Amino acid sequence: MLEGIVRESIGKRNAKQLKRDGYLIANIYANGVENINAAFKRGEFARTVRNKETLAFPVKVGDKEINVFIQEYQLHPVNGDVTHVDLRVAVPGQVTNFLVPVVTHGTPVGLKNKGVLVMSKRRLKVRGTIEDMPAKFDLDVTPLNRDDSILIRDVEVPANCKMMDRPDVAICGVIKAK
Repeated sequence: MLEGIVRESIGKRNAKQLKRDGYLIANIYANGVENINAAFKRGEFARTVRNKETLAFPVKVGDKEINVFIQEYQLHPVNGDVTHVDLRVAVPGQVTNFLVPVVTHGTPVGLKNKGVLVMSKRRLKVRGTIEDMPAKFDLDVTPLNRDDSILIRDVEVPANCKMMDRPDVAICGVIKAK
């Protein structure tokens, strides 16, 4: 379980000091839940997010243990490190919009025909409860030839869930190499 500290002061000076000490600044919130300003060790947070099995993961902040998922994050413009993260409390039974990651596997046929695989959407917006959400969408790109693509309407959506993006939007595709 990921453990963090509660930030008493939410000022700029305090945030800079925590970042210098190797912490990642985070906000934890949800409808009907009191907001928590927290900080997590940067390495532990990255390890927890990479190794999670489901969309939500448990965190302990102060004396509270809560289930959260990543709502949004901000990256440093130069080195690409995560500087800030918004975590949303996974309230059971509450219908919410989730950003579910897309993972591809296989080698497209179109790569042999001078094509390049392009990922247009890395995360898909899905509406439903946390219990019905998949951990990720796993797409097989092996049959894709040059100028083929996988659209949102081609993805299998779990029961009680709804895609919030337009059905004619491409997730990934093989285009002609320049």
